[in-house]
Formats: sequence, C-alpha cells, structure tokens
Amino acid sequence: MSCSVAIPSSPVFSPSRRPLSCKAASASPESVSVSSPAPSTAGSPLRPFGLLRAQIREEASPSPKTSSAAPSVAAGSVLKRRRPAPLMVPVDGAAAAAAAAAAVAAVESDPSNEVEEEGDEFAAYCRRGRGRRRVEMEDRHVAKVALGGDPEVALFAVFDGHGGKNAAEFAAQNMPKFMAEEVRKVDGGDSDEIEGAVKKCYLKTDEEFLKREESGGACCVTALLQKGGLTVSNTGDCRAVLSRAGTAEALTSDHRASREDERERIENLGGFVVNNRGTWRVQGSLAVSRGIGDAHLKQWVVADPDTRTLLVDPQCEFLVLASDGLWDKVDNQEAIDIARPLCIGNDKTSRIAACRRLVETAGSRGSTDDISVLIIQLQKFSGSS
Repeated sequence: MSCSVAIPSSPVFSPSRRPLSCKAASASPESVSVSSPAPSTAGSPLRPFGLLRAQIREEASPSPKTSSAAPSVAAGSVLKRRRPAPLMVPVDGAAAAAAAAAAVAAVESDPSNEVEEEGDEFAAYCRRGRGRRRVEMEDRHVAKVALGGDPEVALFAVFDGHGGKNAAEFAAQNMPKFMAEEVRKVDGGDSDEIEGAVKKCYLKTDEEFLKREESGGACCVTALLQKGGLTVSNTGDCRAVLSRAGTAEALTSDHRASREDERERIENLGGFVVNNRGTWRVQGSLAVSRGIGDAHLKQWVVADPDTRTLLVDPQCEFLVLASDGLWDKVDNQEAIDIARPLCIGNDKTSRIAACRRLVETAGSRGSTDDISVLIIQLQKFSGSS
C-alpha cells in the first residue's frame, strides 16, 4: 500500500484565499482574473469580503483626473453632493407696497367702518378698531323705540362680537323679536316677571345661534324701557352707566374671568381660569366669562345675564351703553362728564356729537378695539312724560 504525506503548506490543504474581482457584465467568463491580495499583517487574518467590497467600490467609482489645480480624491472615498444655491425670486418692492396700500385703503373706505343712528330719544355711533388684525366691524347695536309695535316698550342694545361678527350680527337681528315675544307674555307683570322674560330672551338667542354651528361669540348689554321702568341686563363686558343728576352709576358689572366669583363658578363646573400675559382667561382662551355663542366653551361661558330693574325718576338723565372699547380707556364718571354738556337740554345732533367725542377720546388714548356708544335720553321714557 502506498501512502502520501500531507504537507501543511501544500495547496491541497491550503487553498488560495484570493478574492475574485468583479468585472463589467460584458466580460466573458474566461476573462475573470484573480487579484493579488495585499499582504496581511502578522496575527491578523485576511477578511476577503471586506476587501472585495472595498475593491468593488474602488473600481466602480470613476477615478478623478488629477491636475495641478484640483486636489486628488482618495480612492474609495464617497463624494458628497453640494446643496444648490437658493433660488432668488426678484420682488418688485414698489408693486408690493402699492398692493398693501390698496388693501388698507379698501378696508379704511368700507362704509361699515363707521355707523351712526339717531332719533328723538337716542343717538348711536360705532367705529371699527384700528388694530392690524381688524378686518371688519364686529360690533352691532339695536334701537327699537316701539318694540313689537308697542309704543310703550323700547329696546336698546350694544353687541360686541369676538372671533368674528357672526354672533353679534345674529343677536342684533333676532334678539328684538325674541324680546318682544317674551315681554308680551308677561304684559302687566312685576319686575321679577320682566327680568325672567329678559333672561329667557338671552338664553333663546344663545340657543338659536348655537344651532347654526358658527364660530365666535358676543358680549351684550340691553336696556328695556316700558311704562316708566328700566330693566338693564348684560353678559360679558359691555356696560351700562346711568347719569343720575350728573353722577355716574354703573348698572351692570363686567363678566370677566378676573372676577373671583366668576372664577369660582367656572371651577365648580370643572373648568379652569389662567393668567395669560396679565389677562385672566377661561380655559386659557377667552377673557370674558359670559356671552352669546362660544360653542367650544359653552359649558363655562354661559348666556345667563345679570339683570337690574329701576324706576326712571326725574334724576335719571341719560344712559350710556357701550362696548369695552370705550370702558377700557374711559372710566364711568369721565364718560358722564364728557357727554353731559351735550345731552342735557340739547337736540339729537348734540347727542351724536357726544357719542363721537367719547369714541374719539378712547381712540386718542390708544384703543384699537371696535367702539360702540349708544346714549338714551331717559326722560323721554319716564312715567310722567
């Protein structure tokens, strides 16, 4: 029997570990060549797959042409794509300025920016705010001397919209009708019944507006006059101030989230009030705590009004109903002092002038809100007149 001795370094037991070099697809099988591996360091085994990947990347990447002007790129490195330069679109500054000026002029020339109305018993003046985001008048007012065709009943109101004009406009259009219906039901009733009728009117106005599923809300203040009595109601921060022989008497209290009793009411209903940049807001959103609309906050921002009834006596000179655009800049007594010289013993033209002067005073002090002022000559509705 013959035997053979295997030598460890023999090619039989030590096949070459040379990796194959991949060529282009057009090469014939016979043209596949064997590349010589780089010598390995002592104690470090060769990694043929790693070398193969490196060589494939090296052969697939085009070799940059070297020149004296361009630096050479190391073999096997990856070239990064440069971010393209930003595209600059030329803007005609003069045309843009002209377009902006035209837009401002269109807003300023809108006839709804200023509204005035006057009668023998009242005068009203409303002006759109000058704030940058004020694109339309959100205030509305109502003056119905013979409510529902009854010459002994009159309704005056100011509505201050927020989040758009929808709620204020709806209330101005529909509350007189609802009020006439409710007051007719308690004709001849006492003050409690009349106040109950007013409350039903507010709640019905709110309910009907919510059915429309429109955004926004409105604060409101109303003055109902009948048979020598004055019933004043409000939700939100519209206010009624009486001139009693020249002394200011607030007949309403603003419903704001800053009021302690309003905060407590909201928290008892599961809501919260937070101070956001110096202003207390319901759910961190709305500064007023009552009003018409505001569907997303309806659980806390209710339409239930505060109401007060009094007799129109000889000392009751005139009543000022106004939105917070006035009251944020002019206090109660100052408003009476400004209006009184133009309202006592003068004609209706002077009452319009009084409304304008109040609005201009607030504007000169920096008010950018819509401002509505309605002045009612109370002696026209006294029981002795």
